[in-house]
Parts: sequence; structure tokens; C-alpha cells
Amino acid sequence: MKQYLDLVEHVLTHGIRKENRTGVDTISSFAYFYKVDLEDGYPLLTTKKMHYRSMLYELLWYLSGEEHIRNLRSKTKIWNAWANEEGLLETAYGRFWRRFPVPEKKAGCPGENWRSNWTYIDPVTGTPVFDQIRYIMDTLKEIKINPHTPNLRRMVVNAWHPGNAAESKLPPCHYTFCFNVCGNKLNCHLTQRSGDIALGIPFNLACYSALTMAIAGEVGLKPGTFAHTIVDAHIYENHMDGLKEQLTRKPGPLPTLNIAKKPVDELEFEDFELVGYNPQPPIKFPVAV
Repeated sequence: MKQYLDLVEHVLTHGIRKENRTGVDTISSFAYFYKVDLEDGYPLLTTKKMHYRSMLYELLWYLSGEEHIRNLRSKTKIWNAWANEEGLLETAYGRFWRRFPVPEKKAGCPGENWRSNWTYIDPVTGTPVFDQIRYIMDTLKEIKINPHTPNLRRMVVNAWHPGNAAESKLPPCHYTFCFNVCGNKLNCHLTQRSGDIALGIPFNLACYSALTMAIAGEVGLKPGTFAHTIVDAHIYENHMDGLKEQLTRKPGPLPTLNIAKKPVDELEFEDFELVGYNPQPPIKFPVAV
């Protein structure tokens, strides 16, 4: 995919060397933006073989709202390095997508309103939480019958809780995304504070594109554009040779992703069918923990 290769070329050419918490230096570029048209095909990289199964199981894990990887790790090991022996994580994206903490009534400041149709008592914590994904789904369905809904430009999902992020071993990298409807198309914009270009960004691109397609299918819209802003777009120094090799490869035709016509909350791995994926050989990149 040309947009991804352009990102790699930009950071390799213009990036500044930086030290970081992992002990492996990066070259980094500030605030890179790209977008893809989902009508052109499913944006799963063809210049190297992607771990599609792991990506999809990760997306379904996000949607589950689980704060642990006890179920996920039977399908993929990608989160093992950041979980404890019980499978618990200091930060889990889905926990905030589906169960974002809201203050108790007595904790709110005068004039604030924290109650809504999407707030419920979390069975795990016993405290009020907000289901951001359900809010998005209900808002999109309302837009189709009421284009004047006040939530038209408020379809934002936030995975960043400041109190948690300040202490977490790995706070959310792709920390917020929002949806936008133009005509009969559903668009998504993802903002990412930190992006590992070799390993993370291809997963994020494929994950959020699939999410956009799945949501569009449930609410009766067509997938539109996926847009992506990466605040710190970086390449680890031990990834440079592999990415330079990838730049020599010519992108092939994008595959198609068929998704069953089911509610997003009922989707399972078998409901996704990847068709026509013919990637070039994989390129191994070490993970910097």
C-alpha cells in the first residue's frame, strides 16, 4: 500500500534520532497524517505477510470490553509481555471502550451531568461506567432518521484515562478515534500518540479499518475513509533494515474483507472472510518492550 510506504520513506528520510524507555533508539517524525479509501479494498499490507488472525482476535478482544487477556492469549501472544501472571493489564483498550469510568453522583462538580442512556453499573467494579461503542452505534442509527441530532459531530471514543495512563506500563498508543458520516458513508479518524511503524501501524490500520467496516454494516452505511494521525511516528533502529527491504517491494492488489451481517457485539472470528490476500514474504521485526 503506497500510503504506508510513503510513511516509511518519510521517517527514514526526515526522522530525528531519539532515546526512549525501551533502550532501543528510534528515528522519529512529528505528526504524520495519511488516509485510505476503504472502497479501494481492505488495507492489509501486501509488501509483507501480516498476522491477520492476531489482528482480528485483538479487535474482537477490544470489543469484548475485557480488562484481561485470559481468553485472548489462547489465540495470540501479542499482549503477553504487558500482562501479569493472571492475565490482567494495567491498561486495556476495550475496558475503556466499553466500560469507561464515570464519577459517582457525589463526586461530580456542580452543573455537571454524568447520567445518560449509555451509563450502567459495571458488574466487575460495581461502579458507574459508560459504553462508548454502544453510544456510537445508537448515534449512527439515530442520524439516519434525525440528521439534526446534537451528537452528529460528537461520535468520539476515548481510551485515555489520565489517572491510569500516568501509571500504566503501556498506556494506550491509539488513544482516541471518532466517526463521521458523509452522505451514505461512514468515515473514521484515529489519533495515535505513539506509532511503531514496522509493527504497530500496520496492525492499527487493519484493525480500525475492519472496525469501521463492521460498524458501517450494522447501521446500513458504506465504509468510507480511514484517516490516521500519528503524533510520534517512529522506527526502531533495529527495524530499519527490514523496512528498507520492504520499500523495494511493489504493493499488490488489496484483498477484500467480507463481514457477516450481524450486530457488532455478536461478531466472531468466523464471521470475517479475507479474500484475495496474496502478500509477499514476512519480515521479522523484534518487539521493543
